Amino acid sequence: MRVELIHVRSPGSEERRSVTTAEAIAGKGLKGDRYYFADGAKPGLALTLIDAEVLGEVGLGPGESLRQITVAATGDELRALIGQRFRVGPVDCFGVEICEPCLHLQKLTRPGILKELVHRAGITADILTDGTISVGDEVVACQV
Repeated sequence: MRVELIHVRSPGSEERRSVTTAEAIAGKGLKGDRYYFADGAKPGLALTLIDAEVLGEVGLGPGESLRQITVAATGDELRALIGQRFRVGPVDCFGVEICEPCLHLQKLTRPGILKELVHRAGITADILTDGTISVGDEVVACQV
């Protein structure tokens, strides 16, 4: 898997901007993103990832899913990271759970998107080490 796109939203804004790199801070999130937690992120809220193929299937454009990292994956590669340690470029992460779509996403996109994305809207993860995530970085499971 590879990072195809990175999107961040400034605090208090719905505007998503595409960036080529993002600074990941362990236990906090992506610096500059609205979900960056200065006092520390609750488990599973530091990072979100989604499969580009799924976005194409449901007709959402870049950044419309509200996920931070869009990856090029095949099949269930992304979901296989739940409960696993993995690396996004130089950043160690831990897959926490499926990131289900929310009503807010539906309000920003279109009716029916919740049903189309249920169990397919990506995963949430904890960030375990600091580092810079870049477009093109590999996403790989860590060997135990």
